[in-house]
Amino acid sequence: MSDELAGVALTHLDDELFEGAGATKRDLVGYLDAVADRMVPVLSGRPLSVIRVRPGSPPFMQKNLPKYAPEWIARTVVWSPASYREITYALGDDHRTLIWFGNQRAVEYHVTLSRADDPAPTHLVIDLDPPEGAPFSAVVATAALVRQALADTGLAGAVKTSGAKGLHVFVPLLPGVSWDDAAGATRALAARAAALDPGVATPAYIVQDREGKVFVDSTRSGGGTVAAAYSPRARPGAPVSFPLGWDDLGSVSPADFTLHTAVAALGSGDPWAAAMPDAVALPEDLLEQGRAIPVARVAAMHEGKRRKRAARTADGDGS
Repeated sequence: MSDELAGVALTHLDDELFEGAGATKRDLVGYLDAVADRMVPVLSGRPLSVIRVRPGSPPFMQKNLPKYAPEWIARTVVWSPASYREITYALGDDHRTLIWFGNQRAVEYHVTLSRADDPAPTHLVIDLDPPEGAPFSAVVATAALVRQALADTGLAGAVKTSGAKGLHVFVPLLPGVSWDDAAGATRALAARAAALDPGVATPAYIVQDREGKVFVDSTRSGGGTVAAAYSPRARPGAPVSFPLGWDDLGSVSPADFTLHTAVAALGSGDPWAAAMPDAVALPEDLLEQGRAIPVARVAAMHEGKRRKRAARTADGDGS
């Protein structure tokens, strides 16, 4: 690789990407260059947050496009109610933008579930998160439950490794679905999947309530971001969030797909685009069930307060 790519001047290419990566910045930029035609469609038009790793510093998330960013990077301005300010997000609309971010040591690429030009969500996302020490086979078993719950509801989804220990299931939505309905439908699907085998999976948001089971996380569809398909992750070995066929889950491990191996595994295809099913309407019974399930973070907050009160009462009774 030369010191310039896609019109972007590249620097310090042979520096270690981060401690434990087993890869250099050259490896990162080369990977992004190789997958750009498949990754850009996943990022395009969506507010982009990246996780960068500066030498000698811990990874940090960058949302606001820095002032020194080139003017040719597409961008959108979004009001943040959490920080009470406007945030200028980049849009990962082209190859050159992806290479520029790679040269900035942006390892991870996280996008919103809606587009900058349309606030409606485009997908439901269910995140399957195993407990510490659990084998990947437990996540695979839970993915099968999610697939069955989707099929029982008349829906279908595509699955990819998260790039960490778990899996992400994406369900495409027809235009115009509200955020409340998307979030409720995701809660209902998580509950239905866990109900198929409560010994394996749980929708419990509070960690202590999961009892060593795989967490079927329904909170991704509440307006947050998710690691994009094909995104590297700032984790030991530099894994990549990699699309998989449902029937292939039992024969792979998330660690199989890294900056060094993912391009060869992809070949010339775009498995994420190929796997994504057509969107269909969300069934009314699913929406009704979801509306009756409390929002996880709110329920957890109230439950936490209740437990603290109960603990204080118990301490008082025992004194």
